[in-house]
Amino acid sequence: MTEISAAALEARKRIRTDQPHTARIWNYWLGGKDNYPVDQAAGDQIRELHPGIGDYALADRQFLGRAVRHLAGRCGIRQFLDIGTGLPTADNTHEVAQRVAPDSRVVYVDNDPIVLAHAEALLTSTPEGSTAYLDEDLRNIDAIFEQAAKTLDFSKPVALVLLGVVIFVEDDEEAYGVVRRLMDRLPSGSYLVLSHTITRPDMPDVDAAVAFWNENGTPKLTQRTPGAVSRFFEGLELLDPGVVSCNRWRPEDGAGELPAEVAMFGGVGRKP
Repeated sequence: MTEISAAALEARKRIRTDQPHTARIWNYWLGGKDNYPVDQAAGDQIRELHPGIGDYALADRQFLGRAVRHLAGRCGIRQFLDIGTGLPTADNTHEVAQRVAPDSRVVYVDNDPIVLAHAEALLTSTPEGSTAYLDEDLRNIDAIFEQAAKTLDFSKPVALVLLGVVIFVEDDEEAYGVVRRLMDRLPSGSYLVLSHTITRPDMPDVDAAVAFWNENGTPKLTQRTPGAVSRFFEGLELLDPGVVSCNRWRPEDGAGELPAEVAMFGGVGRKP
């Protein structure tokens, strides 16, 4: 038995199936099977409050694919540090990157026992590339970089992927500080890929859905305005079209009409 498998078995003992969990609900909305009736019930209740909520999960996932394809293809990035990985689904970061560039190296980081229990699905790789999984918290920056250095070369550009993870850091200054310290550890030419749930006056049903979640699920979520999400990219060169609804970030049918906005905004920025 490999070390990760032993850890996964131990993690399964810590998983609560009597309380809805955001990673499993996200998995449910994406059509996955790694969820329980309690997650499905909560997911359906949230969808009643905000019928388009499932579209957010899909938009976020598709944003990941388009961003990683762009970075691996047009930008020549070969290293990815994906923190707050979530449950494995189709087209994970390493699958997208290695489809474009087989020699891509990817390190996943998450401290959720649910994710750890399924981490083996993230550890496949092309022969030319490499993948690794770290059981660490977003805030443990020294530990993340120390362990990730076994797979990634931090003297060369890295794409830092933070999809829907800083929403779990309630304090604004702490959230901005964590992202800034992570980017400070990366060399010039590195990129930040970040998405975040937003709050906006014309989307009150989103606020209601998040309030329901925070009363009934775990972990708790923090919404921020589009302007506050843009602040995570201060000091970076934002790629067009900036920080926008995830489904509007370089959609595949870019020549057509833009899709309706979802309350999950994202962007990609380059460290000069």
